[in-house]
Amino acid sequence: MKVTILQFPGTNCEYDTEHAFKELGADTQIVWHKAETLPSDTDLLVVAGGFSYGDYLRSGAIARFSPVMKAVTEYANAGGKVLGICNGFQVLTEAGLLPGALKRNDGLHFISKHHSLKVENNDNIFLKKLNNGDVVNIPIAHHDGNYFIDSDGLKELHDNNQVLLTYSDEKGNIQNPNGSVDSIAGICNKEKNVFGLMPHPERAMELILGSDHGIKMLEGFLESC
Repeated sequence: MKVTILQFPGTNCEYDTEHAFKELGADTQIVWHKAETLPSDTDLLVVAGGFSYGDYLRSGAIARFSPVMKAVTEYANAGGKVLGICNGFQVLTEAGLLPGALKRNDGLHFISKHHSLKVENNDNIFLKKLNNGDVVNIPIAHHDGNYFIDSDGLKELHDNNQVLLTYSDEKGNIQNPNGSVDSIAGICNKEKNVFGLMPHPERAMELILGSDHGIKMLEGFLESC
């Protein structure tokens, strides 16, 4: 499997992402934001976390206009698999590849800690190795992780099983750290080839670091090739 990882000025999780996929046996390539094309053998495109362009204007708002994003949009619209993590999720919403928006956390503070997530829908390649109702422990690290969508959009997400993960406690009960609508932590598009989440599965690959629950998430992509 070939995983292409985007890098913008301010991205800081590209090497964590590279390490995670290499540990799972994938080939990786980091692509700078000024590139106008993606590697032709890309099986999965990851928009990594960080603070692209310093999060000026809005998180992901400037990165959305980088030259590489035209190729990203074409790749996604042709059915290519795309994963946006944290700032990558923000970039994908700004680019219109995922519905909704990410805004400032309710508490107006940066949050960095491990947090439980409940699997809501596993009928997709990202979460197919997990079961609905499973609770996983994945780190979060964001200032603008408060997911928002209007009531019509929210209904559509639920009707199409596009809500993938919600913030919870260890027993799966709602525990919302940032004010996200319906405690949403991750979603996908209708076609289920573009995925976005605020938590960091690439940081949950080794028990010595607190959790290895990210492994099954990322393995789903590998097994889809």
